[in-house]
Amino acid sequence: MNVKSGTIWFSGLHGSGKTTIAKAISEKLRFNGIKVVVLDGDELRKGLSADLNYSLEERNKHLKRVANICKIISENDVLNIACVASPTEKSRTYAKGIISNFFEVYIKCPLQVCEQRDVKGHYKRARAGEAGFENFLGINLTFEEPKSADFVLETDKEPVNNSVEKLFNKILEKNWLK
Repeated sequence: MNVKSGTIWFSGLHGSGKTTIAKAISEKLRFNGIKVVVLDGDELRKGLSADLNYSLEERNKHLKRVANICKIISENDVLNIACVASPTEKSRTYAKGIISNFFEVYIKCPLQVCEQRDVKGHYKRARAGEAGFENFLGINLTFEEPKSADFVLETDKEPVNNSVEKLFNKILEKNWLK
């Protein structure tokens, strides 16, 4: 099975399931012989954007860097998945503008459910006003819900395997896999 190069761009709140879904769909794609690169925003922050903080302006800078990496990967005929919160329409529009074959997936999940899932305790720390968490999405910063995502997965309403199957079928429907 071959694949068109491109980027599957996951946006959503912390704890919505972006990384979980990305890992599961990448395994399914690899099982079907597709090379795929997963770019996790948290991991990229450790190196690529270690110099940036979490203000809205700095988040947008980080997302520009991620989008440019996705563009390079896509131009080299490799499918990639970017798991990044992408809190603003501005950042998502930038990525859409520079990446051909861009497919935005909104990993939608209510804030309360994301907080319940938060094994790292980030939401609790943000609500307590702890230093380093004063710019936390959903608490101190607004997450602009995507209005024109190509696909929406509501992870509070179904198990991971159902979301992965729906996404895989949508990728097939888009004729990305041949």
